[in-house]
Amino acid sequence: MKKLEEYVRAIPDFPEPGIIFRDVTSVLQDADGLQLAIDTMQELVKDLKYDVVAGAESRGFIFGTPIAYNNHKPFVLIRKKGKLPRETVSVDYDLEYGKATIEMHKDSIQPGQKVLVVDDLIATGGTTEAMIKLIESLGGEVVGVVVLMELAGLKGRERIAGYRLDSAIVYEGK
Repeated sequence: MKKLEEYVRAIPDFPEPGIIFRDVTSVLQDADGLQLAIDTMQELVKDLKYDVVAGAESRGFIFGTPIAYNNHKPFVLIRKKGKLPRETVSVDYDLEYGKATIEMHKDSIQPGQKVLVVDDLIATGGTTEAMIKLIESLGGEVVGVVVLMELAGLKGRERIAGYRLDSAIVYEGK
């Protein structure tokens, strides 16, 4: 059986020279790779007690929904601004090349609920930090974050220090 890392395709010099892009689509396009990714992420957090799974648009949906389904938990969408139809709460955050806003429905997290955050990647940690702030603004408690890939050289783990972070694959560089 292949290791999870073997399903991730490395694309050199994308989006710019010197960058090695870790392509998640190569994991998703292989049935064994996708199953191994979900199973591995789920195994990393099997000891956590949580009420809700939350994931950011769009790849957080891909990995978070099966984890929620497999554990009979609700899944909460965190989306880009303007995509949700009911009353929302939002948070602005900095990106490497600008700013962004994410939001979730105001009634999606109840005070005191324990939340597992799922995403495909943590790099600088900006999006993850914003998701945590959003969940906490509704009174939720983030009990853990699980990602498929961590780019350790970008220090996202440090940005969310104090929160449990589990990564299925850790790349030491950027």
